[in-house]
Amino acid sequence: MQMSLPVVLISMLLFFVLFFGIGFLLNMLLRMTWIMAILCPIVFIFIIDDVPWTSYFSNPAASFSALKHKILSLALADILILSSGFIGALCAGFAIRTLRAKGYQMF
Repeated sequence: MQMSLPVVLISMLLFFVLFFGIGFLLNMLLRMTWIMAILCPIVFIFIIDDVPWTSYFSNPAASFSALKHKILSLALADILILSSGFIGALCAGFAIRTLRAKGYQMF
């Protein structure tokens, strides 16, 4: 199935804003600057993979093989959308770091 260009662009913007917002809030609550950038790959695995997370412990060989197959079969639009979410998480870390450097202690 093909995605049209406006759908891809809007999805990229939504993922950027979503991961920036979640990362910013997690940084404020947990006071860990790069927490969302670290959690991003785990969230992406939950988005990409169809295998239940318990099977990674009960049958790891088949689960990781299925995950590898799903990652390698991602379309360009999916890669762009997920990478824009990761960029949003990184921007949240940089924004928090900048705010802390400027003296905002609540962040």
